[in-house]
Amino acid sequence: MKKFFAVIAALVLSVPSFAQYSSGGFDLDKENLYYGVRIGMTGATLSGDAAAVKDLGTKVGLTLAGVIGLHISKSAPVFLESGLYYTERGAKKNKFSVSYNNLEIPILVKYGIKATDDIAILPFLGPVFSYAFSGKYKYTEGGTSVEVGAFDEKKWDGLKRANMGFKLGCGAEYNNLYLEAGYQFGITDISKSEDGIHSNALFVNFGVNF
Repeated sequence: MKKFFAVIAALVLSVPSFAQYSSGGFDLDKENLYYGVRIGMTGATLSGDAAAVKDLGTKVGLTLAGVIGLHISKSAPVFLESGLYYTERGAKKNKFSVSYNNLEIPILVKYGIKATDDIAILPFLGPVFSYAFSGKYKYTEGGTSVEVGAFDEKKWDGLKRANMGFKLGCGAEYNNLYLEAGYQFGITDISKSEDGIHSNALFVNFGVNF
């Protein structure tokens, strides 16, 4: 984790050297390939008709990602972006929380709008495919956390690992620095025992495109 943050810092410091070649990773005037890194946070919830998720609140989690994108149209600033995301999801209520760690692959269509010579606005939408690889139930009392259930390779209680959702939002790039915000809502019912549990999240990510 420390190495990852060191890489982020190095990329941010190197932005001036990239900026001299274009106004950003998204060059709206020609076909190009770009890639980048992201770090951010989610405000995740579990929603649905199942009694298990009634009145559960938001749980804040971390996002780390590497992305790659391609200008796919010769006549319009349309981009196709994918990548690999690590996200922390779940929900909480008072002293109880459920948390799980996801690997996600989005397939996003972005449309570039040139705001100034240095700023591009990029609304986006597309499906997201997720897989939960670990998680736990936790109860906190008096500042002490007690794990009351865990997900492991042999037993994954309560929730399905695989999930599909839909992601929409808007990003902005300034000289390779990138900021985005949006919402991701679950389409797949991830409950094993009750119908109607969906994973949703607000997200804000910062990164660098190059």
